[in-house]
Amino acid sequence: MASIRVRQARDEDRAALAALHEREWGGPIVVVHDTRYDLRDLPALVAVDETGGFAGALAYRVDADGLEVVSLAAAAPGNGAGTALLAAAQETATAAGADRIWLVTTNDNLGALRFYQRRGLRIVAVDAGAVDRARAVKPTIPEVGADGIPLHDELRLARRLTVADRR
Repeated sequence: MASIRVRQARDEDRAALAALHEREWGGPIVVVHDTRYDLRDLPALVAVDETGGFAGALAYRVDADGLEVVSLAAAAPGNGAGTALLAAAQETATAAGADRIWLVTTNDNLGALRFYQRRGLRIVAVDAGAVDRARAVKPTIPEVGADGIPLHDELRLARRLTVADRR
């Protein structure tokens, strides 16, 4: 596994972020929990490898509900970027005074469910039909997702930050 360092995104990261968002989401627009986000408008953390190469990114927002991970993607799976980005998001949440991190994924995204649960997030809600509603806003969302699973629902995962997390 490569040595990964995480920092706030900079202007020079725009092209790499745009390419990652195009690959992962079909562009910078994501629709989640009935909200349309333009990832270009959100703060982002960027993971870089030991050569300074782009390894992944996490777009987020912070409000009274905590730090929401709106988008998390690694340039290549298994390089440690996702783990490093999620840990940095937790630090960002703590610095902002948030007491939890949370996110939404889709019912077909079994790899993400495995990844997040192994890092302490738990499923706290299921919104049946949320992806069907999102398709009305972003028609390019496919009907069938990973592993041939019909894509219909959102799963919300969250992790409360403990006192130990805040040290």
